[in-house]
Amino acid sequence: MNNYPFGSNSPKPFDAYPRGDFDIELGTIKRTKRSRNASFSPGRMIKSLANRLHYYYKLHPFLVFFVSLAFGVIILIVLSLYEHNYRMLRNYGKLDDGFGNYYPYAKLKNLVMVAGHSVYTSSRCGRVDKEDSWFLESYQKNPGQAATFLSHIKEGIESTARDNSALLLFSGGETRKDAGPRSESQSYWTVAESKGWFGEEESVKWRALTEEHARDSFENLLFSVCRFRELTGAYPQNITVVSYDFKEERFANLHRSAIGFPESQFFYTGTPASATSKEAALKGEALVRAQFQQDPYGCIGSLKKKKVSRDPFHRSIPYPNGCPEIEGLFRYCGTVPYQGSLPWA
Repeated sequence: MNNYPFGSNSPKPFDAYPRGDFDIELGTIKRTKRSRNASFSPGRMIKSLANRLHYYYKLHPFLVFFVSLAFGVIILIVLSLYEHNYRMLRNYGKLDDGFGNYYPYAKLKNLVMVAGHSVYTSSRCGRVDKEDSWFLESYQKNPGQAATFLSHIKEGIESTARDNSALLLFSGGETRKDAGPRSESQSYWTVAESKGWFGEEESVKWRALTEEHARDSFENLLFSVCRFRELTGAYPQNITVVSYDFKEERFANLHRSAIGFPESQFFYTGTPASATSKEAALKGEALVRAQFQQDPYGCIGSLKKKKVSRDPFHRSIPYPNGCPEIEGLFRYCGTVPYQGSLPWA
């Protein structure tokens, strides 16, 4: 007789009962219960989370309230940033609607900006060097003042003629109510035309345009950079500003630093004030420079009031629609330099 030991060494497994729990009284097999983790139930999970929150709320109501409030604020901030980026991209898309990647001056790389100081009001172009042909503020009514405007226009044209990659922009809006809806920039362009572009018409006229909205010197620079982007599809590699020599510190240091443009790529050409106005001009410039040192973006106090007064016709400013990459710079108002990303930084 063969004796087979019980256990794992048996030649044939022996199942005394079928698998599962056997009910001896009924003689049936009970089905094993599935683990609660066997299937995922979102409804059960949400209910469990709600019960936990309710429990913690009973224990620490104020803590739960503030945590919930903070979470809600974070959600609103995220949605706001998403909406902002979406709107910026949408506006950027509108800029190119119908044009694709076409820009009329895409080959030009550098900017020459002439800052406007007055509006030409005469109907006769032969009087461009006469003070009564320009709308002058009280502090500008000095002999030889009109000639200084001509020197700015001429210097801007000559600087552009020396650089075949430069775009010339005359900058200045409709700043004087009594002068009518005429802009400073259009005045300068018209005077340049009347003077035959000082012998550089063939070279310069086709790449000389206007920026029609600036109300102060900071906007002369910032708005011209945006206008350059609209016309070329890129930002200037180099910038040359033409204005009075006593304004060099304001443009080359204060305004340039405010927009974060590299010093090595920024150039300034200054022409002198009239002999009769030089002393008063220096005093006035010292005051304005001190104001910009305290308010680099001209967005508070007296500088803001000055800009409002120089918008008598309530013109809608189109920027930064044409330069969406620097929208943050347009929206910024602070006493320290803008810290956001810039395409030329």
